[in-house]
Amino acid sequence: MPASTSIARARTDAADRLVAADEPLLGLQLRCGGDLPGVIAIPALREAVGKARMLGLKLARPIIAQDGGDSVTAWVEIDPRDDGCLIEFRHWRAKPLPAEDEGHVARRKLAAERQIAELHARLDARQNVLYAAAETAELAELAARMDAGRGRPWTDFVTIPGSAHQQPLHWRLLDGAPVAVAGSDRPWRATLVPVGLPGAEPAGFELYLGSDFPAPQQAEPSPVAEQIRARMIGREVAPVLRQPIARIIANAETIRSRLAGPLSEEYSGYAADIATAGQHLLALIDDLTDLEVVEADDFTTAPDRIDLAEVARQAAGILGVKSRERGIRIDAPKEGEALPAVAEFRRVLQVLLNLVGNALGYAPEGSQIWIRLEQDGPMARVIVADQGPGLDPAQHDKVFEKFERLGRSGDGGSGLGLYISRRLARAMGGNLTVESAPGQGARFILTVPAADPAGH
Repeated sequence: MPASTSIARARTDAADRLVAADEPLLGLQLRCGGDLPGVIAIPALREAVGKARMLGLKLARPIIAQDGGDSVTAWVEIDPRDDGCLIEFRHWRAKPLPAEDEGHVARRKLAAERQIAELHARLDARQNVLYAAAETAELAELAARMDAGRGRPWTDFVTIPGSAHQQPLHWRLLDGAPVAVAGSDRPWRATLVPVGLPGAEPAGFELYLGSDFPAPQQAEPSPVAEQIRARMIGREVAPVLRQPIARIIANAETIRSRLAGPLSEEYSGYAADIATAGQHLLALIDDLTDLEVVEADDFTTAPDRIDLAEVARQAAGILGVKSRERGIRIDAPKEGEALPAVAEFRRVLQVLLNLVGNALGYAPEGSQIWIRLEQDGPMARVIVADQGPGLDPAQHDKVFEKFERLGRSGDGGSGLGLYISRRLARAMGGNLTVESAPGQGARFILTVPAADPAGH
């Protein structure tokens, strides 16, 4: 649409409905899904008209709107009357919006899928279950079966309508596939996220099950479901909060990505703020849930024979996108490198994700993070080292205290990650320590019992 300095006039009634409009406003109103007469479909204009009428004063301001692939700017003058408002537009201009990175859109959609998922599982390269965890009581039985059947394909535990294939299909065919779960009337959707280096065969997968339908109220939860719910904040609060917040995040991401229709950059930014705030709130809920779990008198882990090198590669793969966005290289153990240990796979992965995530937060752009393995007698060690600002000796113990964030603000962190990680390490018979000096980065060292190389 060419630039114009001509005046476009419009009129609203006492209910702020648009009852008359010249071009180009009329066309924009219709393209935004509005009618004439009808509710003002341009958010910035609707807000300005409402304010002018509420104050009873003439209002003049610039507005920004989106018209398909164009960004529209105009100067609007609003004159409130008893029966509505008279509106005049000047200097109406439109210019193409910059093309949005498809990769960023895809990552935001994936982030939304993760937030609304009610079951999360880790799979190996052949789609065999490594562990599974349910976020809602409805899928607690499924998660328990998958956890008990580790090493079997995840498709053994669900039904894929229309497929009689006994072994997992190629992951691209299963990503987004409808899934039926025994004992649940809701339709489910599987999301498979490959883990590993771009362009290479996946080293494993993250599996998420989500539904577009809300969870029903369960009057009599099963023993397994009650066991899981008992570990949540106040037994009930976490699952009650998680689902509506996750839906808010998913809807905000949809708005932000303009998947639901045209939107100005300003309102897309508002949606981004809502999504970010929701993600921070969910992270806090997760941290508080973990805090309650690790501080329970009866808390124990489920030790198993694991390969620390494989867990480290999984953690590096999960955080690979975040590291590439900041230009930080994660140097993880190479394929073929191994260090057997006796610990719980899921808890070791949780600790390493926290350590590497923290390193990404503190390390400067363009730097490097190393994940190294060592055996020290009966103990196996994973070392996460960064090139960040480092810690002075007085902070070495303080960094593991509850709610300690070492002066950080505005990043959404709860200050619980390292406290929880150390509790987990000690529950597995190991420890979590730090070696650091100001200006020399930090080395966080996770130790767990080493496994007998013979497997005994």
